Amino acid sequence: MVFNHDVRNEKSSRRKYFYSKKNYMKQLIIVLLVLVLLPLFRLEAQNGQKPCTANEIHQFDFWVGEWDLTWNDTSHGTNKIDRLFGNCGVHENFFDPAMSYKGESWSVFNPNSKTWQQTWVDNQGGYIALSGNFENGEMKLSTQPGKIANGKEMISRMVYFNILSNSFDWRWEATTDQGATWKTNWLIHYKRRI
Repeated sequence: MVFNHDVRNEKSSRRKYFYSKKNYMKQLIIVLLVLVLLPLFRLEAQNGQKPCTANEIHQFDFWVGEWDLTWNDTSHGTNKIDRLFGNCGVHENFFDPAMSYKGESWSVFNPNSKTWQQTWVDNQGGYIALSGNFENGEMKLSTQPGKIANGKEMISRMVYFNILSNSFDWRWEATTDQGATWKTNWLIHYKRRI
């Protein structure tokens, strides 16, 4: 039996699949998640503690679920948050239908640094790395300082606040004076789907 199989075409189609934008983003998310979760599994090997058992792991429980979002009183979107990988990861699926804007994030608690770390990617090529903590009833995650056009340094952060069982508010804000003042750039109200 003779097979007429062109290995070059098979390699070419695999290469196209691998390098397609959609699959590249999926692979990037998986690689980033592995890099973030790997230290958690090393922790278990070093001290016998199972990963994701620190008390802080429950600080994002308020966010888990399906949400209807409102901003500017007239704009609407959805967000679905799941706990995955044995409760080690918090996975976000954000969608703004009016702008066809989609984004995903992964959040994990790092017991070595005692901080939450979040990585965001979206369908506009955006990538944001944040870290922070839950304190005084608010979750605050910030970027590292970065230079902007006028030469100043800017820090951006998200703040989850007014947290209740079926609603909360989220604010994206920035500072150019090392946190002395913060300017709100986006305010979203979350209401749980029941």
